[in-house]
Amino acid sequence: MPKVPRILTGPLRRALVIENPDPSLDHYLTKAGFDVERLSRAPDEDALIQKLNEGKYEILFKRSRVEITRRVVESAETLAAVQLCCIGDDSVDKAACAEHGILVFNDPVSNGRSVVELVIGHLVAMSRRLYETVQSCEQGVWDKSTTDRYEIQGKVLGVLGLGKIGRQVARACEALGMEILFYDTRPVSQEVGQEMGWAMAESLEKLFRGSDAVTVHVSATDMHGNSNAGLITQDLLQSIALDRPNRDISPRLFINLARGVVHSAEDLVSAIQSGAVKHAAVDVFPEEPSNNGPGWRNPYSGERRIVSTPHIGAATQEAQPRIARRVATTAEGYARYGVVRDCVFSPRTAISMQDEADGDTVLFVIHATTRGTKKALDDAIYEAEANNLRSHHTDFEEWGIALDVNLLDRELSRAQLDRIIARTYEITGDPLSVRLVRQVRVR
Repeated sequence: MPKVPRILTGPLRRALVIENPDPSLDHYLTKAGFDVERLSRAPDEDALIQKLNEGKYEILFKRSRVEITRRVVESAETLAAVQLCCIGDDSVDKAACAEHGILVFNDPVSNGRSVVELVIGHLVAMSRRLYETVQSCEQGVWDKSTTDRYEIQGKVLGVLGLGKIGRQVARACEALGMEILFYDTRPVSQEVGQEMGWAMAESLEKLFRGSDAVTVHVSATDMHGNSNAGLITQDLLQSIALDRPNRDISPRLFINLARGVVHSAEDLVSAIQSGAVKHAAVDVFPEEPSNNGPGWRNPYSGERRIVSTPHIGAATQEAQPRIARRVATTAEGYARYGVVRDCVFSPRTAISMQDEADGDTVLFVIHATTRGTKKALDDAIYEAEANNLRSHHTDFEEWGIALDVNLLDRELSRAQLDRIIARTYEITGDPLSVRLVRQVRVR
């Protein structure tokens, strides 16, 4: 749990950048008023803690490899936000961040096109046996046969996970003549898929059995916060296209550009070697190194029918600058105005007081969902004789915290900010019910 509730005043300015996101990020951040330092190599846990505290950094920008552990969160004295320069958030201990009032942001949109194109490239290349044909040509083998070479038109694509990227993949592949079968447990995604006219599989088993190719687009956890590790079993991999009219002439492809832990490497290799899956492409692995270079062990090494790439789904000249621009805008909004978007605690929540003409100060409070905390905050604002011009309350129920953003007509003194914490304690009896109090002048 947090050591003490924290009070921060003024905009956040100190930014640390690790894991080499696009260099344009530094330009955008500097232009927005941040003091930026970029590390050339990914730090280990001890080095990261030391750097965060020595530099008194308030926002950490990172990609997907360096782990933000509970120890990092508990040791980082000034850290107020983690901004992921990617979609995946499983490299961050989100529960620890919630307990300490540290918000975690990501970018759920900017890399979608790059991932979609890689999926399509793999679908075409594996359906036509292009990867192995290139290798055989280099060895002087002339193989012009049609054996196991297929068009993707008319084939059924099974989409596991109909989120932003899954939907884009489905649309693009439908335009190429494929039939779409999807599986997703989220009601909103189910509704979207059915409105698009796509068939919905009733179970994972039916998705795999009814598809000529399966592409995976799930996050590290499901809608209930349960881990998706081991979601795809050996039995599922062995069952691809079992219910197709003529399985013998099905390409039977498997593509995973989402999470390396959703299936075991051994199970995929077994499915390939048994012939259940003819070809596979993976861009993610159960364990990935934190820096570029040699020394990594590829669990698929030696199996030519599994094409493996080093997590390059979003690694394009176009996607990375888009990500840099978006995350810089997200961070600037939070740092200067208390704007919240793309927060992994509640992805659909968007809060902004930035364009309110009559306000002077934004008061931003992260607190426990303990009964009485909202009343304590309102009481403290009333006692300070400040006018609350507009307010927004959001519960992040899964994480046990709530967020209150209040637009006030004047700035509160330090004593009045302290009173928010004291009043909350008086009502709830919990000295740690308030995690973070931020006050930012917006006029």
